[in-house]
Amino acid sequence: MIRVAVVGGGIAGLAAAHHLADRPDVRVTVCEAAARLGGKIRTEDFADVSLDLGPDAFLARRPEAVELCRELGLDGELVPPATSTAYVWRRGRLRRLPAGLVLGVPTRLGSLARSRVLSPWGWSRVALEPLLPGRKLRGDEALGAVVRRRLGNEAHHRLVDPLVGGINAGDTDQLSIEMTAPSLATAARAGCSLVRGAARVARAGSVPGCPTAHRGRPAVGADEPAQGPVFLTLPGGLGCLVEALEFRLVGAGAEVRTGAPVTVLEPTGRRGYRLHLETGVLEADAVVLATPAHDAAPLLAPHAPGSAATLASLGYASVALVALAFPPLPVGARVPPLDGSGFLVARGEGRLMTACSWASSKWSHLDRGDQVVLRVSAGRAGDARVEALDDDALVDRLRLELGESLGITVAPSQVRVARWTRAFPQYAPGHRPRMTATEAELRRRLPGVVLAGAALAGVGLPACIASGRRAAELATAVPEQAPG
Repeated sequence: MIRVAVVGGGIAGLAAAHHLADRPDVRVTVCEAAARLGGKIRTEDFADVSLDLGPDAFLARRPEAVELCRELGLDGELVPPATSTAYVWRRGRLRRLPAGLVLGVPTRLGSLARSRVLSPWGWSRVALEPLLPGRKLRGDEALGAVVRRRLGNEAHHRLVDPLVGGINAGDTDQLSIEMTAPSLATAARAGCSLVRGAARVARAGSVPGCPTAHRGRPAVGADEPAQGPVFLTLPGGLGCLVEALEFRLVGAGAEVRTGAPVTVLEPTGRRGYRLHLETGVLEADAVVLATPAHDAAPLLAPHAPGSAATLASLGYASVALVALAFPPLPVGARVPPLDGSGFLVARGEGRLMTACSWASSKWSHLDRGDQVVLRVSAGRAGDARVEALDDDALVDRLRLELGESLGITVAPSQVRVARWTRAFPQYAPGHRPRMTATEAELRRRLPGVVLAGAALAGVGLPACIASGRRAAELATAVPEQAPG
């Protein structure tokens, strides 16, 4: 019998435990520090609907989340957004995003021109990009540097940075193209032109890294309906996925402990580890660390200092999501029809808000007809204003900005604030090789201790699920030897 301790009850940890639950030779214990499972997945009753206050969808064109739902018998309930139309706030007004974007890179010049998101000069720069000389991508660079070099500053500032920067709550001039836009990295290595490469990605129907809606993101992706929806969710909220996983684990004989933070991880001197919890001690043969990097680092520091230092140095961004319910809004000169999934806000627009999802328009199961539900997100790397505001001040500021952008001046009938402190890893160029070196040191010094989660593999449910399953395989494949 192999005893596996899974530290962290977010989606990566739960996926790891689920992957091992049916093995007769494995006994799984999940230890979650919080009072509930799910990590950033959080569904609550709000204004008589089940509303997600963390991610509200997952990318359908990566298989991992869809497969997990199928294994749990939830695949028949999955639904796509009611609309894929989205907007961007630019110079005091909403502008419809053009069709055919791949992570913000335009693939349809006619649609781009009609949107007027870019100036005539900015459009011309994109139109000429396939003809421009250049070099193929070598190694890893900041996404912003690659996009500016090929498409110019306007396309970066008004399209790519709001989308990809919003997904990661970061600045694309500081974020790795390999981690945040892998499909664009592949395209840039295959040829000089990003526009041509993005068009190939769109035709293939594979758009890894599209918005995952952690922060009230509008649903924006390549416009390829014949190849199926870009995003999917559960009508009862993604919390249903967590509930199904917990039910499945308990039914399979796994032990699930909440309110059980792990404070010390130590080798036992033979094959195995001792985990110290506030409630006692847990013995394990292998450990899956599915926690944020800053939580994993102190557990590893006494035994794998290099790995711990790398994890501790990983930056994180804090964000807030504010849900608001309003009575039906009169459509007129001041209040536009909410005929899309929402809008993004580019950097430099003087806004605290980074995105607004029109939840009751985006999802048909949230459209009751007698109210409007919005999810407004704020906060990103390098902007500490959200953390400096209390909940009341945050809501007041965002309501003021909603008045300016959507003309909504009536008081909301309900408000809910969810804060996600140090929630989004900031992947600097070279992140993947650093994580590879970190895992190599763990294999040498702590065989059987394996990392999982967003810090390792990228944001989004499919990426985290994949990392959890991989960690489960690696943890139980360790040869019997004493930890070094």
